[in-house]
Amino acid sequence: MSETPAPPKVAKPAKPAKRPVPKSARRRSRELALQGLYQWLLSGEAAAEIQAHISEQEDFAKCDRAHFDALLHGCIEQAAALDAALAKHVDRKTSQLSPVEHAVLMIGAYELLHCLEIPYRVAINEAVELAKSFGGTDGHKYVNGVLDRCAGDLRRDEARPARA
Repeated sequence: MSETPAPPKVAKPAKPAKRPVPKSARRRSRELALQGLYQWLLSGEAAAEIQAHISEQEDFAKCDRAHFDALLHGCIEQAAALDAALAKHVDRKTSQLSPVEHAVLMIGAYELLHCLEIPYRVAINEAVELAKSFGGTDGHKYVNGVLDRCAGDLRRDEARPARA
């Protein structure tokens, strides 16, 4: 009895490399605002000085300038109110959070409070993405939990769970 030879192995065609998804102007504005808030939390510099520094960056022209301005200046001007809204849902004082997580939470809370055209889930997701890109290993999970609970306070009607 003779055995049939195994068919030759055919190499699978290589998958085309995934091209990175281009960042939206809003996402860039959030990233730049995060950098500015981080700088502000560490140095206490004036918002105008921080904005001047950030506006020199190469990617600045690709951001949503109005959203960047609203986030940077709004978060700095309303830092106490944003921290008060966050304080109900964090496990320590906001001053004890890492500066990246603190800045991300401020941006998320600001968007939940003032950018009502942005659905609350989008505001939370964008903050989580910032935390994944710039924060610690599991910081995005913390940000998600805190902002999800904040949404219940800040967007009560929109974030209310559906009742069966």
